Amino acid sequence: MRLAVDVMGGDHGPGVVVRGALKAFGSVKGLDELILVGAQRDLEGLPAVDLSRPGVRVRNASEVVTMEDGPMDVLRRKKDSSMARAVELVAAGEADAVLSCGNTGCLLAASTIKLRRLPGIDRAGIATVIPTPENEFVLLDAGANTECTPLHLAHYAIMGSVYSSEVLGYAKPRVGLLCNGTEDSKGIPLTQAAFQLCQRLDLNFIGNVEGHDLFAGKVDVVVCDGFVGNITLKTSESLATGMFRFLKRELTRNPLRKLGAFLARGAFKAVRKRMDPDMYGSAPLLGLNGVVFKSHAGASERAITNGIKVMTDTFEHRVNERISQKVAAAASVLGEGAPAVPA
Repeated sequence: MRLAVDVMGGDHGPGVVVRGALKAFGSVKGLDELILVGAQRDLEGLPAVDLSRPGVRVRNASEVVTMEDGPMDVLRRKKDSSMARAVELVAAGEADAVLSCGNTGCLLAASTIKLRRLPGIDRAGIATVIPTPENEFVLLDAGANTECTPLHLAHYAIMGSVYSSEVLGYAKPRVGLLCNGTEDSKGIPLTQAAFQLCQRLDLNFIGNVEGHDLFAGKVDVVVCDGFVGNITLKTSESLATGMFRFLKRELTRNPLRKLGAFLARGAFKAVRKRMDPDMYGSAPLLGLNGVVFKSHAGASERAITNGIKVMTDTFEHRVNERISQKVAAAASVLGEGAPAVPA
């Protein structure tokens, strides 16, 4: 795989992104070429970084997309940004995939315009993997599109199922629609109409799932619009952080509790490792005609390295090809007419 990396979009500067990408290049099987896109003068001045390694090259870009920029800025005002140039490498066939830590809206806009969507897909979505005590579930959409139609949610169900099967290894992923009740009649007009569509698809659709089902090992793919998905994701992350702070405070209140915490330190380390977001490091924008991944703006070197490993798995499993096949197969079913959204 030939990978283009937008090295200028992270909160910690290009050094963290470059070092994480170089670690991946030396350890991830299947990564044949690494193209670092950013201000060449800044990259050449990075300490303890060897850019002369075979297979590594720098593509100069004079501008940087910031978190304050709007989606259209990357297309009109900052055409020579590292993000725009990195996506263009995939569009031109010089790279097979692109990774960025930058502005999500700008990355989605640049990728949608320059790469286009897969045939039959109306909206791309962000697929985030979230661990639970029993399994890992894919949350889709995790924030790309706040306004969706029932057809968009049906496509997310297909894309999430393919990703869960191909990358996470679930043979028949259980697909659930996030709702305020498990009964078929529950939900807002959007989810009620999406429910009817998902029932028609060749998926292991288990119906509506509620918030308390997500971490109970009952579902492998959770489908929702980007507004609900982003709130769900950030609430889950915040809750996990808060629980560790709560435990630390309570377990250090007196010597007896400290002893108990010391004896259970192995278990705490295992839980922290299981919940560590750096284990995945990046999330795919599914539905695009190209492999596009987004890392967190504050991603560490380890997150970048692990994120590239996930990208390689996605590319090798031909996830986009599988999504296209599934969407094409579902077109005749969905083409019978999407149910009208109730008033």
